[in-house]
Amino acid sequence: MKKKIASIILCVAVTVALNINLCCVEGLETIDEMKNYLDSVNTTVEQSEMPDLKINAKSAVLMEASTGTILYQSGQDDEYPPASVTKVATLLLIMEAIDNGTISLTDEVTASSRAASMGGTQIYLEAGEIMTVDELIKAVAVPSANDAAVALAEYVAGSEEAFVSKMNERAKELGANHTNFKNCTGLFDDEEHFTSAYDIAVFTKELLKHPKIFDYTTIWMDTLRNGTFGLANTNKMLRTYTGMNGMKTGYTKLSGYCFSGTAERDGMTLIATVMGAPTSTDRFDATAAMLDYGFATYSVATASPETQNPVPVIKGKKENVELEVKGGLSILVKKGQQKNITTELSISEKIKAPVKKGTEVGILTYKLGDKTVATCPILAAETVERANFGDYISRLFKKIML
Repeated sequence: MKKKIASIILCVAVTVALNINLCCVEGLETIDEMKNYLDSVNTTVEQSEMPDLKINAKSAVLMEASTGTILYQSGQDDEYPPASVTKVATLLLIMEAIDNGTISLTDEVTASSRAASMGGTQIYLEAGEIMTVDELIKAVAVPSANDAAVALAEYVAGSEEAFVSKMNERAKELGANHTNFKNCTGLFDDEEHFTSAYDIAVFTKELLKHPKIFDYTTIWMDTLRNGTFGLANTNKMLRTYTGMNGMKTGYTKLSGYCFSGTAERDGMTLIATVMGAPTSTDRFDATAAMLDYGFATYSVATASPETQNPVPVIKGKKENVELEVKGGLSILVKKGQQKNITTELSISEKIKAPVKKGTEVGILTYKLGDKTVATCPILAAETVERANFGDYISRLFKKIML
């Protein structure tokens, strides 16, 4: 236990010192726990390193998606009404329900009179109308239909109120401490319905773990009801920004213009959240400014460990044991730093039998300059029992025959 805690403290210290986040250290149980701990830690680039992007909005956050590192922030924890950006959290719960088998895309949903009564942007559901989960998700993700969001919420949880309770529970689980939802749409301005730019980024990061969502958020135009009802995406950056692939816009008089935008280039995904911009142009300009800065300044360095040669086993039924390396490297670095990443191998020259599968026999260390940034355990890939007298006789006989 003391060893595990010391390892966690060491890794966190290294992470903070380098302004990076370890995100791919797997293997032994204690290392898995360390990974989970590190995934929950918010790493933020030093404020002094953040540029003045002249963003015209009440608050904004730029986050790298795989590590959760904050690259830019302004008023990140300030609480504001999010309008339809609320639906990022709604879609997260829907995608989680699909992935855990609670619902499926082909399920048919019957619209309630309450769902049909929603105003604002809608697909004009009629009470009793039937649509599939797939169609309703498309209606939420593309034009931001409020009636479709409520229909899905009721289908998953029985009522919108019960669904909103699940949204707030999920917010607590994710550490979204500046969030409280009162509905699943963001349509109705309510002083008790609020979130922050940082919390929305956290919800978006979690939603990205469900890649199926891109089947919907990348749609520019589509139709429902056998082609009779047209859909157009409210995310206009899909057509203007290279790599843009999501996520959700929002607007009410109280909230102003909000947006959670995601884009991917060269294997790195960035999340840019904007709240309270005075115009739609301002929110998209702010998003582009943050994304441009992130893609120009940072990159994600990745590496997969090479297979290691077998190691001799003393007094084993087998003379050698096969090895496997658990994990790899995935860290956020300033552009140009990738070339400074090196590896060091520390492995036992010989192992004494018996050897149990999964036993750690060495460590592969990744370094950035002279700093350790990640470690991967090298494990025995098989069990090797202790040799008995008969094994030695058999081995000797084989040598004589050769």
